[in-house]
Amino acid sequence: MKKNIVKNLKIAVVIPCYKVAKSLGPILNSIDGDIDFIYCIDDACPEKSYKIAEKYSVSDHRIRVIRHKYNLGVGGAVITGYKSALKDGVDIVIKIDGDGQMDVSKINKLIRPLLEGESDYVKGNRFYNVESLSKMPVVRLFGNIILSFLSKISTGYWDLFDPTNGFTAVHSKVLKIIPLDKLNKRYFFETDFLFRLNTIQAVVKDIPLDAIYGDEESSMKIHTIILSFPFLHIKTIVKRVFYNYFLRNFSIASINLILGSIFILYGFLYGLFHWYDNIGLDDPTPAGIVMMAALPIIVGMQLFLNFVAYDMASRPTDPIHLKL
Repeated sequence: MKKNIVKNLKIAVVIPCYKVAKSLGPILNSIDGDIDFIYCIDDACPEKSYKIAEKYSVSDHRIRVIRHKYNLGVGGAVITGYKSALKDGVDIVIKIDGDGQMDVSKINKLIRPLLEGESDYVKGNRFYNVESLSKMPVVRLFGNIILSFLSKISTGYWDLFDPTNGFTAVHSKVLKIIPLDKLNKRYFFETDFLFRLNTIQAVVKDIPLDAIYGDEESSMKIHTIILSFPFLHIKTIVKRVFYNYFLRNFSIASINLILGSIFILYGFLYGLFHWYDNIGLDDPTPAGIVMMAALPIIVGMQLFLNFVAYDMASRPTDPIHLKL
């Protein structure tokens, strides 16, 4: 990375550290010399990752070691790093995981859309290269596909994939208007951050970046995803729709959603009532009754699909950091 490329902007890397003692050293050793700050956030790591970071900080004065007294989660660690970067006047903040799965030599590729004013937030996408997917564990591959679909709905960024990818970069002007203290501090952090970006109409871009898989074990547990993520996605969907289509704006899409919901609910309740009323009777349900239940549902579904189509087409296109 050349300073004439970054136009003398201050660039920082945030690394949440939890059970990464084996991989942290090689990562720190390979980060480009033109990075101005490296924040290592020891999230009460049982392997005492901070000692590794402190050892490297002796010869690399860019490294800032920050320790959490209690484990806050990956989101909490990243938020601490973001706040430290803003305090130091950083312009672009890159986040990488400490497990060694990110190719730090690709940092220049990651931040280029920010430097060229094309985007406010950039994230890696491990699903562009089909060949590299063969290296991804099957369970992780399947889980990421499901999470990606749910994330499209809850964040409003329908063109994005791989929401749990931890290789990201954000412009500090955008970071300043994100309510960092309200973000989820656990594994839902990336999706919650995308949701917040959507509410301010920030431009987000995917960059093809392959992951490096070794013998490391993910600290994200399947039971955590199954038990908590569905509720969190539903909550995020409701908040996003309310913010974007009722609180901050009211459009034809809002009307489609309201009328579609009313028609679907009416048809369902009408049909359920008459089905219950006809239990035990020998006479078949009149065709008129069936139509009175089916027609509102069909019309309601069409209105609802119109709303979804509008939502999919209304992705932000103008980077807001250029206006701030």
